[in-house]
Amino acid sequence: MGRPHQTLLSRTAIARAALELIDDRGYEALTMRALADRLGVRGASLYHHIGSKDDVLDLVSELLDAEIDHTPLRSAPWREGIAAYARGYRRVFQRHPNAIALVARRGVHTEGALSEYDTLLATLIRAGCTPALAAETAAALDFLVIGSALETYAAGFSRPPSEYRPDYPALADSLEAAARVDPAPTALDDRGFELGLRMILGGLAHQLKTAPDE
Repeated sequence: MGRPHQTLLSRTAIARAALELIDDRGYEALTMRALADRLGVRGASLYHHIGSKDDVLDLVSELLDAEIDHTPLRSAPWREGIAAYARGYRRVFQRHPNAIALVARRGVHTEGALSEYDTLLATLIRAGCTPALAAETAAALDFLVIGSALETYAAGFSRPPSEYRPDYPALADSLEAAARVDPAPTALDDRGFELGLRMILGGLAHQLKTAPDE
């Protein structure tokens, strides 16, 4: 018996193809027609497995959520656990930067995403945060992770540092000093992320330590 010519469809296969399409061509390129073409099927075949494009986007969100390792939040001291979780969260969106638009434009309503936020907030509350402070800290971590995955600071300066020196000497000095620490293209971005993470978690630890007892 010959092999089937068409892709064997499932919700998981559709989600993976949709994420690959976003990775390759961007969020705006994801249409039901483009997805069907990528899978090698007729558009109507998709609707035997999914209800709408929103359904596809939820499935893609679930795939992304599944790539994020939440176990450090449950198995490490809170500060180390949140740091490890944030680094893993960032790595997922560094692998899938075109999917950031999906996260930015859609509400949080998939089971995986809701569970992730609940686990993070529970970890922060166990560490001593009030629920309000836990929410603010989770928001700050989101801004840091998503922003650092979306934008590269170092690559924004396309000229050699010496060319900035006549008009922007502080910028030239800073870029040259950063390159001496580590000249790798992503090194400054990575160190900036780590500094932001230390500032958030270190500042939170100080705030919890000095908070008056209630």
